[in-house]
Amino acid sequence: MIFVAEMYGVQTDQLAGLLGATERRASALVRRWQAAGWAQAAVLGPGPRWVWLTRDGLIRCGLPYTSGVPGLSRLAHLRAVTAVRLALAAVPQFAAGAGHWRSERSVRASIGGAAGLRGHVPDGQLLWPGGTLVAWAGECWAIEAELTPKTLARTVSIMRDLLTRTGDYGCRPAEVLVPGADALHSRAIYLCAPPARPVVARARDSLGGLGGQVEIRLLPDGALTPPAPAAPRAGT
Repeated sequence: MIFVAEMYGVQTDQLAGLLGATERRASALVRRWQAAGWAQAAVLGPGPRWVWLTRDGLIRCGLPYTSGVPGLSRLAHLRAVTAVRLALAAVPQFAAGAGHWRSERSVRASIGGAAGLRGHVPDGQLLWPGGTLVAWAGECWAIEAELTPKTLARTVSIMRDLLTRTGDYGCRPAEVLVPGADALHSRAIYLCAPPARPVVARARDSLGGLGGQVEIRLLPDGALTPPAPAAPRAGT
């Protein structure tokens, strides 16, 4: 339930992937949550049903979020970010390095309405708290899922913001850019659909040495919203 809440909502096929179960089993779990008053579910667009937590479900999880239906204009993006989170958590290095995903929703909840004044909030943060089993122990990575291309100028601005800010989200304005201080994010990982990749690559190249901290990968399988079924042709 906490995973569902952190992602605003998920589709039942992705919930099944999280559980390592069939979609039928995931749907049965969702029905139990609904019966308890902890969740709601509905078909909001193409593909499987979406599930999200009610106020009672959020209270049960001890989370401060406001309950609501996932925004229709964000469904494709939410699915992509969830696919990225699942894919990153599935690699052996995630468990070896005690990786932890900090969701965009968690960040925004911690800073209230100040997000627009403190720079771009990434789609997620991947934290590596310590240990010696991975070379990047102690780092924090900014994660971005790109379905469609932004303008080059906007993409460059976001990359620069992610890689130069020194204060965590919610810090005082004077702490956002402190000369000589370590940057909050050691890397920015961009996972792109093919149409978005060229602009992301051009933006990275335009950053000079800072661009060496940007990694570009393709979105994982299952990240794109399933297409709507074709309408039957007349006479068929």
